[in-house]
Amino acid sequence: MTLHPEKKTTIIMGKYGGRMLFRTVAVLTVMLPFVGFVVCVAWSLIFDFKSATATHCGVHNYLPSVSAAIGDYYPQRFIWRIAIALHTIPRIQIAHVYYMYFISILPKWHESTVLLNCLLNLVEVLSLFGLTFISSTDNYTIHKLFFITFLLTSTIYMALSIYLLRHRITPPSALEVKSGRYKLRLFVTTLLAVVGAVGFFARHNNYCEPMMYTWFAVCEYLVILCNMAFHMTAYWDFPNREWSLRQSSFIRQQFRI
Repeated sequence: MTLHPEKKTTIIMGKYGGRMLFRTVAVLTVMLPFVGFVVCVAWSLIFDFKSATATHCGVHNYLPSVSAAIGDYYPQRFIWRIAIALHTIPRIQIAHVYYMYFISILPKWHESTVLLNCLLNLVEVLSLFGLTFISSTDNYTIHKLFFITFLLTSTIYMALSIYLLRHRITPPSALEVKSGRYKLRLFVTTLLAVVGAVGFFARHNNYCEPMMYTWFAVCEYLVILCNMAFHMTAYWDFPNREWSLRQSSFIRQQFRI
């Protein structure tokens, strides 16, 4: 996979491959887990409500946790795994696109930071794949490790991306400014949701208060949805560029913004 300019507004993967707008690829890639997530939560609420919302405390709870909604029941587990499997390869390719994008807009001395940012993005994608296909009921320890890795890498990736965008040497377009503004809002919301999730989970475990696990689930949902929305900002970062699957060499020489 590679990128190069066409009429100053085009990103394509190779010279002759079939093409589509990059923003379309970004939307489709994010919509796969989004639709899968909504379907899994809705299905759990409609058909598995009692068991999906039950906890050791036995108090009132109205929402399933993310792990319960996507990993504990069928067909939810199947739906989520299909969605994540289909979106993983495009996510890896998009990580490469962003690597070249940051390289092209930043001073040369930021290259190591850009590489770190790309690696964080890739680890985020792979840890999401891992926690999806090894559920908490399959192996709680490994699932927990993948989940913590996903949470840490995705949050650090958000922060580092915002940091890098503030050190660009090329002037941003109006849409890139809009994208950066939403990235910051989503990052702050993610941090607040993580803090909320930790607090509500602790109160649920320590005091078994009614509704605490429900609010914990709400915070989990916010973290997941903010993560999806953050990656959806590619819609504004590459508004008129195209995507093609054919590979070509000379990646660095061909990438121009």
